[in-house]
Amino acid sequence: MGRILAIDYGQKHAGLAVTDRDKIIASGLDTVHVKDIISYLKDYIKKEDVECIIVGEPLDMQGRASDASKYINPFVKNLRKQFPELIVKRIDERYTSQMALKTMQDAGLKKKARQNKKLVDKISATLILQSYMELKSLEKK
Repeated sequence: MGRILAIDYGQKHAGLAVTDRDKIIASGLDTVHVKDIISYLKDYIKKEDVECIIVGEPLDMQGRASDASKYINPFVKNLRKQFPELIVKRIDERYTSQMALKTMQDAGLKKKARQNKKLVDKISATLILQSYMELKSLEKK
């Protein structure tokens, strides 16, 4: 049984999160510059059994693709090409950055730490992964 990996893909960085082998816990993995994401994933997938990749889908308030889709959609297409053996799914990522900032604030992180965009991206990826896991859990009921 493989892990599920989530990606919060941005213009400069991609936040990554992954489940444990039993797919119970979502944890932040890393933040990688977008130019290095494919090679990072190739290395990671060689070492770890990954069965599915979840990529955040930026939607506007009406549920339509946002402006960010213009750089995320080509990434997802390349991801599917590079890893044809893996399932690649999209999930609504609205509000994940705001939720990540709130999580950081609730955890007592100082303002300077909360301004760390790489940390926000990693937490956002974790929130995307948790949302996906919750949806899958509801589908089983």
